[in-house]
Amino acid sequence: MQVIFKILRQSGNAAPQVKSYELEVEYGNTILDCLNKIKWEQDGTLAFRKNCRNTICGSCAMGINGRSALACKENVGSEIKQLYGTNNLTNGIIPELTVAPMGNMPVIKDLVVDMSSFWNQLEAVKPYVSNDAKVPEREFLQTPQERLKIDQNGNCIMCGACYSACNAREVNPEFVGPHALAKAYRLVADNRDGEADSRLKEYNKGTQGVWGCTRCFNCNTVCPMEVAPLDQITKIKQKILADNEVENSRQIRHRQVLVELVKQGGWIDERAFGLQVVGNYLRDVRGLLSIAPLGLRMLARGKFPLSFEPSEGTAQVKALIESVQALKE
Repeated sequence: MQVIFKILRQSGNAAPQVKSYELEVEYGNTILDCLNKIKWEQDGTLAFRKNCRNTICGSCAMGINGRSALACKENVGSEIKQLYGTNNLTNGIIPELTVAPMGNMPVIKDLVVDMSSFWNQLEAVKPYVSNDAKVPEREFLQTPQERLKIDQNGNCIMCGACYSACNAREVNPEFVGPHALAKAYRLVADNRDGEADSRLKEYNKGTQGVWGCTRCFNCNTVCPMEVAPLDQITKIKQKILADNEVENSRQIRHRQVLVELVKQGGWIDERAFGLQVVGNYLRDVRGLLSIAPLGLRMLARGKFPLSFEPSEGTAQVKALIESVQALKE
């Protein structure tokens, strides 16, 4: 069948341009097969990364029809079915598939991106086991149960798909990214690592750590190895919230105050929320001063709630929250 590939091509700082290539392909051909065919038969200047046919290595991650994916893993038939609802097109329709470089990283040429920030942010979480204990003669031993805790994270192939699709990384250059935090949880959960406490303190800082995640779920959706980075970030948050030694940051108060206010009123009392989270229960003068102008503007425009009415289902909401909290204990 005939398929048109629309490839976003770019060289350095030049403006990107879409170039179309028409190919005769089979439904089972992978996107990488098609890119190879374009390069070998039509345009030898097309640049992309690959290191396949030995295992899934993750080097050929790119934007395929608007999502981050591995070109060696996705095939023409499944892409056409996703776009057109069928893989049996008639009436002379020639399907069009789009290919673009990964996001959140500068383009070097065509589909090749500079992954320096990806590796630098991974390095920021110290992605290696650290243990001051005496090194055993052979190796640190783990039980099957201990190993099971880190199996999912160990499947990460560092392809960059989650980093490319991350909305938080797009707007916050300090955020280390879902790939780094998935690796971070692997170390927090690893019984051979001796720095779990210091790691949690580091991952709790500002918005560069776990609190920078906007929970958009994109990383889970695009991960080709089902590492589920968002799930790993959530596990780190839970450990931080359960650790009494971790600093009482604004992010922690945000989570705790939200739950407590909903328990009390069924929904959030916005007056108390700002004072308790930003103002740290009236103890943070700078925080209080930072929200004072907003509060005054709201008062002037009649948008500041002067009273609070609990919802009718407060008792049921409180019971549900307490049931969940009891299960965690």
